[in-house]
Parts: sequence; C-alpha cells; structure tokens
Amino acid sequence: MIGPPANTQVWLVAGHTDMRKGFDGLAALVQTALAQSPFRGHVFVFRGRRGDIVKLPWFDGQGLLLLSKRLEQGRFIWPQASSGSVALTPAQLSMLLEGIDWRMPVRTQRPELAA
Repeated sequence: MIGPPANTQVWLVAGHTDMRKGFDGLAALVQTALAQSPFRGHVFVFRGRRGDIVKLPWFDGQGLLLLSKRLEQGRFIWPQASSGSVALTPAQLSMLLEGIDWRMPVRTQRPELAA
C-alpha cells in the first residue's frame, strides 16, 4: 500500500457503516457524523457490519482516494463504542489492515546474547 505522509492523522470511525457507500457517501459521513472535513488530508477508517470489510477515504491534495480491503478470514478489530472516533498511529493502521489486534500487540523480546 502507498502510505500517506508521516504527519497524516488516522481516525477510526466507531460503529458500523453501510459498505455500499462510495466517495461521496463516506465524505458526507465524515462531515456530518465526525464534524470534520474529508479534504484536510486525514485518513478515516470505516468498517462494515460483518466486520470483514473496511473502507478508507483519504484526500491526497489532488483528489479523494478510496481504499477498500476485505479479509478472507477473520474480522477487523474495532472499538465497542457505537459513535465517535479513535485516533490511530500509522503503525496501528498497518496492523489493522493486516488483521492484527492493534489495541494490544505483543512485542517479541530479543533473546539474550549467549556469552
């Protein structure tokens, strides 16, 4: 995936969204439900009711991009809240898109060097 610039904010939209919505429908949701502008360069992540599809509208300065991903197995990890949004780091977004639990990833420890 071509990633957004380092200073881009990522917002996970709580609840579920009708995945039939496209560019205009998701941009309208950003404006009405979140009271933000979809044309400021932030990434907004929406999830469908079944939990296996996400859509991410993002304005890159020239136009609105829409990334969609469907997991063949499993579901995307989502907050329990039914409204509002959660800020994610780019690393958490990467984990989310890979189907990894981004809320509490387990860090592997480096084995001690044998002396």
